[in-house]
Amino acid sequence: MHRDEKIWLTLSFGMIMIFMLITGYQAFALEMGPPSNMETIDPTKVDQTAPFDKPGVKQVGENEYEVVMTLQAFSFNPNKIEVPAGSTVTFVLTSKDVTHGFQIANTNVNAMVPPGHIQKIKQKFDKAGEYLILCNEYCGAGHQVMGTTITVK
Repeated sequence: MHRDEKIWLTLSFGMIMIFMLITGYQAFALEMGPPSNMETIDPTKVDQTAPFDKPGVKQVGENEYEVVMTLQAFSFNPNKIEVPAGSTVTFVLTSKDVTHGFQIANTNVNAMVPPGHIQKIKQKFDKAGEYLILCNEYCGAGHQVMGTTITVK
C-alpha cells in the first residue's frame, strides 16, 4: 500500500472515531438521544381512551395548563384555546387518522404527530396575542385549511 493511502485511511478512520465519540457523548452524557418509552394509543379508539375522550384545556397548577388535543382530517379538537399570559402549557397530542404536523407560529414548537403515538410538548407563552397553530405535514386535499389559534390574554 502506498504511503499516501495509509495517511488518508488513518485520517478518515480517525475522523469517523471522533464523530462517533461526539455522538456518544451527546447521547449519553448530555441526554440528547432519541426519546424512549414512547406512549402509544390505538388510533381507532382515540375517542374512548382517556385523556383524549375529553379534549380541552385544564389548569393543572399555578400558571400551568394542559391542552389535550386530537388531530384529524383537517381539524384540531379543541378548535379554540385561551390561556393567560405567562402560562406554561403542556400539549398532549395524538392523531386519529394520518400523520399530521403541529407547529405554533412565532415559537419553537414544531412536531410530527403520527397516528397511534402520543406527543407531549411544553411551551411558555409570555406575550399576549394570538398564536396560529398549523398542520405542517401534508395530510390530504384539505390540508391548507387545517389550522386554529391560541389566544393568550
